[in-house]
Amino acid sequence: MKEGKLIILVAPSGGGKSTLAKRLFDDFDQLRLSVSATTRAPREGEQDGVHYYFISHDEFQQRIDNNEFVEWEEFYNGTRYGTLQSDIENKIKSGYFILLDIEVKGAINIKKIFGEQCLSIFIQPPSLQVLEDRLKKRGTENDETLALRLERAKEELTYSDQFDRVIINDDLDTAYAKVKMLVSDFLK
Repeated sequence: MKEGKLIILVAPSGGGKSTLAKRLFDDFDQLRLSVSATTRAPREGEQDGVHYYFISHDEFQQRIDNNEFVEWEEFYNGTRYGTLQSDIENKIKSGYFILLDIEVKGAINIKKIFGEQCLSIFIQPPSLQVLEDRLKKRGTENDETLALRLERAKEELTYSDQFDRVIINDDLDTAYAKVKMLVSDFLK
């Protein structure tokens, strides 16, 4: 059986990553979403092992100490998210192509670990102003969270040159056509 590969899709919050990922899943049957581990409680309808691996803070820390994550991050509210190396390796060995929807620093680390088995794509907004407008339009942010997301986006943009490809999402259909072409070529 042929081994699978990894595709990493990264964008600042509001960059269009989730929409682009959904379209990829619609167009590529062989893609599977990487299931992250988290310390947060399940939301209504979420299932352990399907949406996330829901684990305690103590277990998460133990897995960090045992170097079981290829990447992990703690957010300002204390919630941790991470990608288990065993989960990725098992899916790759089974021939799956894994789509990772993760943060910038984790993506860079995974690219270092998996090298040519991995395609990393950074989805960049046309400008910070456009990103701010998109976040406001979603209606999910208050002034504080909006400021935090924009500050984080500024930092994330400084890492874009460490990705295999950067696609500017000025127009969603145009950006998707570029992403789809990259993924299609990579999966061959």
